Amino acid sequence: MNIMFKVAVALAVSVWAGVWNADAFAAKPGWLENFEAAKTKAAVEKKHILLDFTGSDWCGWCVKIDKEIFAKPDFKAFSAKSLLLVELDFPQSKQLPAEVKAQNDALGRQFKVNGYPTLVLLDSAGKEVGRWVGFKPTLLAEIRKITDTK
Repeated sequence: MNIMFKVAVALAVSVWAGVWNADAFAAKPGWLENFEAAKTKAAVEKKHILLDFTGSDWCGWCVKIDKEIFAKPDFKAFSAKSLLLVELDFPQSKQLPAEVKAQNDALGRQFKVNGYPTLVLLDSAGKEVGRWVGFKPTLLAEIRKITDTK
């Protein structure tokens, strides 16, 4: 009986750890992490792409923008109909899968990211049409103005 209990506990911990690890690398709910897939989808759906270059586990301004802008119902409603959201994370205390880290590093260089958070707005063809560095309370209004969406 004691061995069966230990096996059951080990199995439960393994399953929990596998689920936890999978979630640890996932983008925020409603956000994509694959830039190429987002570009393809944006072209088909004629939506803008918002790239969020973030330090999710160390950047205070990144956490603030998540809580005070991205988590708000008005941003969620607007982005659902007008944007594809892509999270490009640069964490310090967790490791990303190698392909995600390579993609994020390459995009950081391509878009010349020097600080966090950096938000880059692309049109549906992938052309940069807006950029913000740091926390900006008026972000949603500025994105709406650029996308001409109410």
